[in-house]
Amino acid sequence: MISWPVCESNRLSRRAGTRPRPSRWLAWPFFPLIAACGIGVEKDGAPDRLVDVSQAKEPVPRSEPPSPYGNPPSYVVHGRRYYTLASSRNYRERGIASWYGRKFHGRKTSSHEVYDMYAMTAAHKTLPLPTYARVTNLENGSQVVVRVNDRGPFHSNRIIDLSYAAAKRLGILARGTGLVEVEAIDPVKPVSHHPVMAQTISPEALEMYLQVGAFANRDNAVRLQRRVSSVAKAPVLISEVVDDRASLYRVRLGPLADVDEADRLVEQLAQLGIRDSRVILE
Repeated sequence: MISWPVCESNRLSRRAGTRPRPSRWLAWPFFPLIAACGIGVEKDGAPDRLVDVSQAKEPVPRSEPPSPYGNPPSYVVHGRRYYTLASSRNYRERGIASWYGRKFHGRKTSSHEVYDMYAMTAAHKTLPLPTYARVTNLENGSQVVVRVNDRGPFHSNRIIDLSYAAAKRLGILARGTGLVEVEAIDPVKPVSHHPVMAQTISPEALEMYLQVGAFANRDNAVRLQRRVSSVAKAPVLISEVVDDRASLYRVRLGPLADVDEADRLVEQLAQLGIRDSRVILE
């Protein structure tokens, strides 16, 4: 049996260094994957001393073989199965980023590399390990390049867990979260930074929704809309997306005011047994 650190935190506190995180260990036998994540009592946070990470070197994208660890076809955490992407090609997603720090400093990551909170790395649920990615803070235009070598964050509305250094460079330490775009980098054809100007994509210009389902059949979307409306204190909308082949009906809550509101709704929906919601930024 191989053990590798993957389990993520519960809901982040708005204050840096105060968010509880369960153990990141998940048991992976050679046959069925079994999650064995426990709740830890140690709190995560920033280093105990002031550290200047402004000169931390960003990784240079290069072609690497897949890690022999951390890349099963699928795995289970907290009862949910995740499927590892066969390739990072054309991956780009917007959503909420979180970060992790001293609690896991010096421990093994899912790829069995040692986690260094002062290095420019990150954890992702499905990207192949390793993957190089460009992360842009959509609220201030800051960008960093990270090497994804860990699994997480296992919170339904977080898309990436950044190292302490990467989070500080992006300016999301104080709040604990940030609105970001994650774009995988092709090591064969890496492109230089292309900063997003804050005045072009401002917080006011971004609208946040919580998507709880998508259906080919509108009646199924309407049923879920009614079910969610019974508990959610937010507008529940059905939006139709049409392509050349068919229509897709998406059930969304919002627009939402902030990450805290999204987290509260996730907790409410979990009580209904709805655990596949995700944040959408438009």
